[in-house]
Amino acid sequence: MRRIKVLGITGGVGAGKSTVLAYLKEKYHAEVLQLDEAAHRLMEPGERCYDKIVAAFGRNILAPDGTIDRRKLYQKAFVSEEQVKRLNGIVHPQVKEYVKGWIAKKQAEGSAPFLVLEAALLLDDHYETICDEIWYIFVNDAVRAQRLASSRGYTAEKTAQILKNQKSEEQFRAACQFTVDNSSDFLENTYEQIDKGLKEHEFV
Repeated sequence: MRRIKVLGITGGVGAGKSTVLAYLKEKYHAEVLQLDEAAHRLMEPGERCYDKIVAAFGRNILAPDGTIDRRKLYQKAFVSEEQVKRLNGIVHPQVKEYVKGWIAKKQAEGSAPFLVLEAALLLDDHYETICDEIWYIFVNDAVRAQRLASSRGYTAEKTAQILKNQKSEEQFRAACQFTVDNSSDFLENTYEQIDKGLKEHEFV
């Protein structure tokens, strides 16, 4: 059975990772898993994180229908580093197990040209042990601030604050096997880099 390669996509907030994922799905028919979405799924009632989160943070994080209100959860979790670690300690290991199962399933199906995992924290959570390569989606600070202001209404101060808690450009570049510069207004420039990288790194 052919082993399907796994590509990790990471980068800071506002880098345009979703644009890259859309291109990989549309042009190459890659199977894509966004780890944030997997985490949200695992917080649903009956799923593996639900009871542990409710036990750790209390029933007042629940919506009237019994689902976890993520806004309430994050308000309780992000009051201290200790509480953030508590939440991450519940969610991150379960997400990794879910990812391993998803990869095994896709490998068995054998239809995808390659698999893609996306998360800002791929490097922090050591997904280099799961991915064949991790690629960094770069965008310069001026473009990032402009995009986040128009798409999410972020102020320059809010963007700067978020970036303070993420890896620096130098750290991303040093840890990743390929960098895609997504700063251009012309998406063709980004697509050309992706095409080149996939061929040179033998994903296609």
